[in-house]
Amino acid sequence: MRFQSLNDWLDWQALLHPSTIELGLERVATVWQQLHPNPFPSLVITVAGTNGKGSCTAMLGAILRAAGYRTGCYSSPHLLRYNERIRIDGAEASDGAICQAFERIDQARDNTSLTYFEFGTLAALEIFAISALDVVILEVGLGGRLDAVNIIDADVALITSVDMDHMDWLGDDLEQIALEKCGVMRANRPAVFGGNTTPASLVEYAESLQVPLSVAGEGFNFRATEHDWDWVSEGKKLCNLALPSLQGCHQLQNAAAVIKVVDLLADRLTINHDAICQGLANTHLPGRFQVIPGSVDLILDVAHNPAAAQVLADTLQQLPCTGRTLAVFAMLSDKDVVSVTEIMSPHVNGWYLGALEDKRTLSAHEIQQQMHKAGVIRHVQPYQNLMDAYFAAQSEAVCGDRVLVFGSFIAAAGVLDHESTAPLGI
Repeated sequence: MRFQSLNDWLDWQALLHPSTIELGLERVATVWQQLHPNPFPSLVITVAGTNGKGSCTAMLGAILRAAGYRTGCYSSPHLLRYNERIRIDGAEASDGAICQAFERIDQARDNTSLTYFEFGTLAALEIFAISALDVVILEVGLGGRLDAVNIIDADVALITSVDMDHMDWLGDDLEQIALEKCGVMRANRPAVFGGNTTPASLVEYAESLQVPLSVAGEGFNFRATEHDWDWVSEGKKLCNLALPSLQGCHQLQNAAAVIKVVDLLADRLTINHDAICQGLANTHLPGRFQVIPGSVDLILDVAHNPAAAQVLADTLQQLPCTGRTLAVFAMLSDKDVVSVTEIMSPHVNGWYLGALEDKRTLSAHEIQQQMHKAGVIRHVQPYQNLMDAYFAAQSEAVCGDRVLVFGSFIAAAGVLDHESTAPLGI
C-alpha cells in the first residue's frame, strides 16, 4: 500500500493533480471502468442543487434507513472528519476501509491524474459497490453535468434549488447554472425540482430527454400546521407528518421534495408513513442552523451565498432571542460578500470578522471593505483569524445574546471543532 494512514493519503492527493478543481468525466470514468466494468449494483439517487443538497441527502438517508433499507450516502465537504463523506447506514466509513479503497483506485488509475475530490468520489463508489447496499445517495460536489458523481446513472435525480454561486465554473445566470445541474438527469428516468422558481432551461432540458419532471408547487406541495404538516401530490396525500428535526421553515420545502423522490420509487421500495416520520424526526446534520444551547446560544450555519443567507435571515427572524445576535463572519474570495451582508445586516447587532485557514480566504479587512459597499460600517470588528473573532464575540456576549458563526463550511467547522474538544465550562 502506498500509504498506511488516511491523512498521508489525503495530503498526497491534495498535491497529485495540477488543479484543485477540474470538471470533466473522462478521467474519473476511465478509472471507474477499470475498477467496476459492470453496471452499478444499487439503486441510485443523485442530489444536485445550489443549496439544500446536504439536508435532502441526510433526510433521504434517514428515511430509507428507517424503512429498513441498507443505504450508502456520499456528501461533501466534511466538517470535522473526512470519514463523514462516506457513510453506510449512518455510520462513517473507517480509515482502513477508505485507505483500502484508495489503494485499489491507485492501482487501477495507472498514470491517470485525479483530483482530491475525484479520488474521494471513487473511494465512496468503490466502498458502496462492494457493500451489498439497497440504495446509494450521491450528493453532487459542484454543478452536476461534469461532477465526478455523474459517472453513475441516477435512477432518480433531485435538484434542490438553482441560485447564484460558483459562477466562474457554472455560468453567470440562473439558466446556465440550471443547465449544468440538469446534467444529472437521465433519459426517461424521473427527476424532482424542489426550488421556488423553475428555470425555463431546466424544463426544456427535461423535455428533451423525456424525463418525467415533478416540480415543487405543481407536481407536489405541502401545508404546514403548528405541530405537523401534510404532503400532497397528484391525488396522493400524506397527513400529520412529523416536522423535520432540522431547523427552519425551508426544511419543509426540502422534505417535500425528498418525499416526492420516495414516492417516485414506490414500485421499487416500500416506505410507509411511519418510516417517513421517523426519518424526518431523526435527521442530524451539523452546520445547518445547528444550535448549541447555553446562556449564550451558539448557532453554526454553513450559509455562504445570497440565497442561503436569505434562508438564514428568515430563520433568525422566526426564532428570535431576547438579546443581541453577534455574528462571527468569514468568507472565501469567490463569494458575494456584499449581497450576503446586505441580507444579513438587519438581523445582526455586531460583526466579528476573521480570516479562514484556507489560501482562498479573504482577510478581515478585505471583508470589512466589502461590507462598507453594503452600507455596513458600525459595530464591525476585524481580527487576525476566525478563532480570534469567535473568542472576542463570546467574551462580549451576555446572557440572552446569541453568537452566530456563518459564511463558510470552514468557519462552521473551525468553531465546531473547538467546541467539540474544549473542556467543560470553556
